[in-house]
Amino acid sequence: MINSKTKNIIQLKRIIQRLRIQGKKIVFTNGCFDLLHYGHVKYLEEAKRLGDILVVAVNSDASVRRIKGDKRPIIPQKDRLLTIAALESVDYAVLFNEDTPLRIIKLFRPDILVKGKDWHKNNVVGASFVQGYNGKVSTIKLAKNRSTTSLIKKIAA
Repeated sequence: MINSKTKNIIQLKRIIQRLRIQGKKIVFTNGCFDLLHYGHVKYLEEAKRLGDILVVAVNSDASVRRIKGDKRPIIPQKDRLLTIAALESVDYAVLFNEDTPLRIIKLFRPDILVKGKDWHKNNVVGASFVQGYNGKVSTIKLAKNRSTTSLIKKIAA
């Protein structure tokens, strides 16, 4: 079942087009999801509640290294992708190699683009594009004291 939820970008674009014809509301979010923790799970459950289908784009290893530095990710991309896909709230998971998800946001044209409240709506990558076709941008309150960075610091201490 997990593998049926992981798709490449082209496969997922076709699936989203079919789902949209069926009237489904597509929710999109993205992230590195290194060292999956309760904050991630809660965030993705909240994102799922905003629509019918939750699509999660996961940064590739190369992308994470460019964003977070040479010591990251801790968990390899395939494992991170499959772990995200295993969550009940996630309908589809896709890997992307760019530093931002703008290209796939433009391909998928989600009804709702979601990020954590640590992002201001106007700074969310793809926000102006999504709003340009009357899509919505939502931010979700993050679980307190839950972050991969704080976990890594705690483990290293």
